[in-house]
Amino acid sequence: MPRLKRLMSSAVRWGWFGLLVLFAFGYLVAGLSQPTGNAPIPDPSNPDPSKQSVADMSASDSLGSSRAELDQVWRDSLAEKGFASAPPADWLTVCRRVSLAMVGSGLSLEEIRGLEGIPETERVPRHLANLMNDSRFHHYWGERWTRFLVGTDEGQFIVYRRRRFRIWLSEQFAADVRYDDLVRRLITAEGLWTDRPEVNFLTSTFDSNDNSPDPVRLAARTSRAFLGLRIDCLQCHDDFLGNVSLGDIDDPREGLQTDFHQLAAFFTSAKNNGLQGVKSGKPKYQYQYLNAEEETDVEPAVPYQAGLLPADGNARDRLATWITSPENRQAARAAVSHVWALMYGRPPGESVDNLPLDSTSNPMVEWLTDDFVANDFDLRRLIRLIVRSAAFGVDSRAPFDVTDAMDSAGAVFPLVRLRPEQVAGSMFQAARIKRTDRESSLILQLTTLTGNNEFVSRYGDIGEDEFTTDSVTITQRLLMMNGKMLRELTEDNPVLNTTAHVRMFSADDNAVVDSVYLCVLNRYPTADEQAHFVNRLSQSNNRGKAVEDVMWVLLNSSELAWNH
Repeated sequence: MPRLKRLMSSAVRWGWFGLLVLFAFGYLVAGLSQPTGNAPIPDPSNPDPSKQSVADMSASDSLGSSRAELDQVWRDSLAEKGFASAPPADWLTVCRRVSLAMVGSGLSLEEIRGLEGIPETERVPRHLANLMNDSRFHHYWGERWTRFLVGTDEGQFIVYRRRRFRIWLSEQFAADVRYDDLVRRLITAEGLWTDRPEVNFLTSTFDSNDNSPDPVRLAARTSRAFLGLRIDCLQCHDDFLGNVSLGDIDDPREGLQTDFHQLAAFFTSAKNNGLQGVKSGKPKYQYQYLNAEEETDVEPAVPYQAGLLPADGNARDRLATWITSPENRQAARAAVSHVWALMYGRPPGESVDNLPLDSTSNPMVEWLTDDFVANDFDLRRLIRLIVRSAAFGVDSRAPFDVTDAMDSAGAVFPLVRLRPEQVAGSMFQAARIKRTDRESSLILQLTTLTGNNEFVSRYGDIGEDEFTTDSVTITQRLLMMNGKMLRELTEDNPVLNTTAHVRMFSADDNAVVDSVYLCVLNRYPTADEQAHFVNRLSQSNNRGKAVEDVMWVLLNSSELAWNH
């Protein structure tokens, strides 16, 4: 009997081991094969694919006439300048653009195979709909907007929790909060910075104003982030160079020093009330203007369209009402320009926070601004319209010589260098067959997070400069070519890495090259590329090392580091 029990116990253990091996095998091969049929992509937040599909198609169909109008605006603007447009890009290229903009990395092979299982015309809208409900989108945009609103400095830990603010912003994107509501909550925030995370918009300035909100910094941040106006220079003097136009939109005047400090005066109503946190009180602001002999009382006032400002009420409530008024088109245009810049990787004009009051911008941005206001400041609708527009879907290459003027007019999709965290995100995602997100194992999440942060730190975090055009440095290129992290991501690791998975489970060398290209560059290789790398694989005495080399070459290619 004891021997029988031992045999039964051993059989059970081997049975469990075999089951684990089976599950591991299924995990490793997931995403490698081409799907058949038109099965929808499962969405973790919606367990019923049929309901998800209906909802997605409904949202897409509701944009029909609006998309047609927007596309006509784009075509008319090109025709007016005498420009032709580039041909449409393929669906994989467009989906990569969307992924880089919304989650900071390219597509996983798992996502690509899933999209290939549905009709081609549905792939871009389906991918966009999936990302809208993806926690990666909420957290990535939470970080991007945090940089835009409060910067990258951690500030005074006692009174400022940047991480809390970032998580709160992520929750707002996940909940699809209206943009005007989001702005209103930030401007009028009250309470403790620990249990009311939006208060950190104010407390991020405590370090420069003796543990109280700094009205000067808040005025500068508000004018740039919510109004798209750079009026910082007015802090010290009037506009002598004609760079700032304020006052009546139909008859603007030069900016004055009083414009800046009257805006700052609104924030003096935010008082630090100890254990109760930030509370609202009466504004009290004094300032000694240039060439004045003494300080004078400064009353809150807005720099343009003063008629939209409520006459009575709490100072910050009045300011928030003015900023979010549907008639304050400048503020809406600033929001649209920022979303546009996040989606394209660069602003529609020279800068995302410098939109002169007396000028117009890209015709598409002007149209989108009107639509944004008319549809209740709906951020997701705005994103959908941009992604589904013909302008967003054109190629970066054209059968004609592309000039800077054509590029600025949107005749081609702009070539934009990836941000450091996008380079890191694309590398780590390329090294995994399956999508790396908060549904992944804790070990994988931790490895990705720490590796990503370490890489960005060494590669060079660009800080608050959201849309820098600096060229790649020698140090960055050396980090890519010789860095330990890249070697670890490309090594033949059968537990984690793409190289081992495609080597073990691909049908032949052609399939290996296809899979590696899809993982890294999110496209299929050309005939010449396919022939070259298949030949290299076939001649290698160490197939695993050869696959590593293909992966390493593609990760170090210039193509990976650009959105196009």
